[in-house]
Amino acid sequence: MLTTDFVTGAPNWLDLGTPNTDAAAAFYNGVFGWDFQSAGPDAGGYGFLQKNGRTVAALGPLTEEGAPSAWTVYFQTPDADATAKAVEQGGGAVRVAPFDVMEAGRMAALTDPLGAQFSIWQPAAIKGLEVVSAPDTLCWIELRVGDPTLALVFYRALFGWRSYEMKVPGMTYTVLSTAEGDQQDASFGGLVPFQTESEEPRWLPYFAVADADGVVAKTQETGGSVLVPATDVPDVGRIALLVDPFGAPFALIKPEPPAA
Repeated sequence: MLTTDFVTGAPNWLDLGTPNTDAAAAFYNGVFGWDFQSAGPDAGGYGFLQKNGRTVAALGPLTEEGAPSAWTVYFQTPDADATAKAVEQGGGAVRVAPFDVMEAGRMAALTDPLGAQFSIWQPAAIKGLEVVSAPDTLCWIELRVGDPTLALVFYRALFGWRSYEMKVPGMTYTVLSTAEGDQQDASFGGLVPFQTESEEPRWLPYFAVADADGVVAKTQETGGSVLVPATDVPDVGRIALLVDPFGAPFALIKPEPPAA
């Protein structure tokens, strides 16, 4: 389960790069009720997306030339420089070398050997997201790549992740966990092969919702589109895959209630 008890290798931040920050903020306000709070005049348009006054994600303009609009997952590291070096040694790439984000922390933008982009965050003043796994917040992340076996080898060497497999309709799903604590309790995401020929490698964020069908409708009403309509997945919940007005994919899940 995704928590704010951040340990090495855990997702601890999430942000959206978009060509129109005002319109994107308005879209996600309409879908999830998030409010945008600027990080200040020196932040270059970057700011925090908040629910009930607590940060659930962040939003900023695109900073890499030619980059598409996309959500980026950040993983906790005690040493951003060492982790960036390990990414290169493991066959990945450093797109943006480690740098300090004022007093907030130290980050780097990276790409794994399969082409999926991610970032790392070495916390300082900002430890990470303030709330997760609640309605309208991040609750799961999923890596979709062409070669899940190679991806698992890379991330296991990088962060010490553990994994186990579970059967879901049409595939074997690999559940990812951090290196610390009970493996099931420490799970935070999954790893799956491409589901369509047109898919590109990516980390996909899942947001918990109380009404998946209602949020799908809001997404369409506010300019987004539906890639996969709301569907029940046994023992998991009701899931939908959506795209915001600027092309950034994201997913929803109404989790199935725990067994009595």
